[in-house]
Amino acid sequence: MIPAQPPAVRRLLATARAARFRAERATAGRGAGQGAGRAQGLLEPVHLSVRDSRTLNLAVAALPDERIERAHLLVSRGHRRFRVPLAFERHARGGLLLAGTATLRNARDVPGEADALAGPRLGEGVWRLTVVTADARGRVQRRGIGLDRATEPPLTPTLPHAPDPRTGTLVRVVRCRGGRAVLQVTRSKPRAELLRFVPGGDGITVHGRLVRTSRGRRWRAKAVRRRDGVTVPVGAMWDGTEFSFALPLAQMAGAGPGQWVWDFHVEPETRGAPLPLGRWLTDVRDPAAACPTPFRVFALPGGSLIRAHAHFTKSGAFALTCWDISKETS
Repeated sequence: MIPAQPPAVRRLLATARAARFRAERATAGRGAGQGAGRAQGLLEPVHLSVRDSRTLNLAVAALPDERIERAHLLVSRGHRRFRVPLAFERHARGGLLLAGTATLRNARDVPGEADALAGPRLGEGVWRLTVVTADARGRVQRRGIGLDRATEPPLTPTLPHAPDPRTGTLVRVVRCRGGRAVLQVTRSKPRAELLRFVPGGDGITVHGRLVRTSRGRRWRAKAVRRRDGVTVPVGAMWDGTEFSFALPLAQMAGAGPGQWVWDFHVEPETRGAPLPLGRWLTDVRDPAAACPTPFRVFALPGGSLIRAHAHFTKSGAFALTCWDISKETS
C-alpha cells in the first residue's frame, strides 16, 4: 500500500497533479481550430459517452460531400496510440454515421482478464480523440471531436460519471479550452469498498474488498465511535484483497450507555493510513437516500437485545447506529 503521507505532502501532490492535468488539457486542445495543420475543424458528435469508466461509445456524422472508404478513432497521449475501428451506419437523418465502441483498460486490470479484452490500455492523464478517415484515393483527414461548452446539468439520482467498479479508475469526457473533447483518466486512491452487508438473526456480516493496495500486507478492521473515537477491534477473515467480518454488536453496545453511531476502518497492521469502509465506487449521488435500510433488533448469543441500524451516509460511508434495549424490553 502507498505509505501514509503528511497533509502538506498530500496537498503538494494534489496541486501538482491538478497542474499536470491542466497542462495536458491545454496541449491536447491545440490544433483544434482552423488552420491547425493536420486537424481540419472539429466534428460534432451524435453520441459520445464513457460508461462506468470501461466502455467508450462514439458516433459522429460524416460530412455530406465526403467519400469515405475507411475510418478509425485514434486515442493518443504522447507517443502512445490506440486505434478503434469505426463502422459505417446510416444516420436517422440521412447521410453517413461513423460509430464505434471500445472497452477501456488500465494498469490495474488483472493480466489474464486484460489480455482477453480488446481495447486501449489507458494510463493516468489526458488522451486525445481524433477521427481519421481515408477516401478511395488514399487521402487521409484527421479531425478532433467537438464538445459544446459545459452547462450545469440537472440534478439526477446519478452522477454524470462513474468510476471503474473494479479498479476505481475514473475515465470521463472533458472539454478543452478550444472546444475539443478528450478523455481524462484519473486513478483511484486506496480504498476499502463495501460489497454488501447481510443481516441475520443474531448479527450483521459485512463483505468488502481493498482497491489499489499492495498485495501481501496484513490488514485489520476496527469500529470507531463517531463522537469520541472509542475503538472496538473487529475480527476479519481475509481472502487476498477480499474480507468479511461479523459486526461486534455486543462490544459496540457495551462501550457506553445510550445510542451511538459507529464508522468502520480497515488499516494495515504495520505503518499505514486507515481506510474508511464505504460504497465509494458508484455513480449514486446520495447513497443514503437511494439505499434506505430498516432498523432491526438482534438477539445476541448472550441474551442481549440490540437495536441496530446499518446504513450509508450521504457521502457513501458505511455506518451503524446501535443501542442495547435489553432493559427496556425486560
